[in-house]
Amino acid sequence: MGRTSGRSPEDTRRLVLDAAGSAIRRGGIGATLDLVAREAGVSKGGLVYHFPSKTALLVALAQVELDTFRDAVHAHLDRPEGTPGRLVRAYVRASLAPVDEGEALERFTLIAQLLAVPEVLDLARVDDEHWQAALAADGVPEATRTLVLAAADGIGGRPLWAADLEPAARERLTTDLLDMVDAALRTRPADD
Repeated sequence: MGRTSGRSPEDTRRLVLDAAGSAIRRGGIGATLDLVAREAGVSKGGLVYHFPSKTALLVALAQVELDTFRDAVHAHLDRPEGTPGRLVRAYVRASLAPVDEGEALERFTLIAQLLAVPEVLDLARVDDEHWQAALAADGVPEATRTLVLAAADGIGGRPLWAADLEPAARERLTTDLLDMVDAALRTRPADD
């Protein structure tokens, strides 16, 4: 029997992922496929059609989180392709963009739960390798790149502790980190 709900397959997939994220944030990684299907308003068979196993569902949910951050970084690209430091600057801006503390805490809670799944951890490692290679190829000297990215990652995680920066302090820190990148690029040897 065909689909009668009027939803597209992508809409159903999104409903299932949203329900899975919600169930995992509330009850942990032990949330069952039955619970997720019920919360999504789909049959278990409909869920399994899109995600043949719980692991497949969890990996897809993790991929959504990784893609969301990648999209945020790409949305902050503001210099022409090939400009040294272009990706590092965008990464800093995305990491330090103002966030809703509640939403950030929900995302961190979900990510922490997902990282308990070996396949998700493998996915995260591959994603990190991609980022490290892309950022290393961006032209920013290693010492500056390491410092700037560590600061951006650290500040980006502050909502986890309900200790987000005031907007003016966040803006100042973003400016300071971007200025460090620009200064390092101005003073780097010509053969870098």
